[in-house]
Amino acid sequence: MIVNPHEKGWEIIFQQAHALLAAEIGFVWQPEKRPLYFMQTLAAIAQHDDGQRDLSDGYALTPAGAPANFTQVPFNLEQAQQVMKEASFQGRWRSLLTSMHLSFLYEELRGQKKLWDAFLDEQLSWQKKWRQGLKLTKPQAQYAYDFMQWCDRFSLILCRNELPEMERALEISNGPDQIRYEVTQLKAGPVRVSPWPFQDQEVTLTVEARYLTQLQFKSDQALTQALAQAPIQQKSWLLQP
Repeated sequence: MIVNPHEKGWEIIFQQAHALLAAEIGFVWQPEKRPLYFMQTLAAIAQHDDGQRDLSDGYALTPAGAPANFTQVPFNLEQAQQVMKEASFQGRWRSLLTSMHLSFLYEELRGQKKLWDAFLDEQLSWQKKWRQGLKLTKPQAQYAYDFMQWCDRFSLILCRNELPEMERALEISNGPDQIRYEVTQLKAGPVRVSPWPFQDQEVTLTVEARYLTQLQFKSDQALTQALAQAPIQQKSWLLQP
């Protein structure tokens, strides 16, 4: 889950909600630059965080008892394998993009454990087989994954409250078209994306967040219960060129 400090405690956004926001971003991308298998790509984006562990097995709290942000949770091989298992039920294209995402996230761990290396090697092998089976070139697959990664990155910027103050521009990343995109929080309220990558001249995005006033918890179960009872608010952003 995504954990942000809040004036009264913690703002919590589940990673699955962040993934849905990423898919909403991809949905309004300009049609002439969309990747292959567009709807399946959106499904891969929306579900790329499925397979996450629940909040009752020791992965929800920091040592100090605060809710743990996803960046504070170490790599878990079983979880990564579950992510791939769930992707496999929707076919080779979603499996390919999901596998490329895991490679992007965890290739830097190579050399630390043999089991992890074997998993990473398996991803590269399967990616090649899936490309061959779908009769895709490597650049075609990379374009689709770059699209997925761009949507994921933009969603994380919004969900993690990373928009700079004073109308300073922040790089999102290069898009699949290798164009550098930037985002700016305007003082008037809207969020500017430049250059404008979407099909409509105005886009509204939303995500649900939960709010906790308790700063520390004695157990995962206590956090789970607090999240179930936490007030929910819808965060929204108005995007404009």
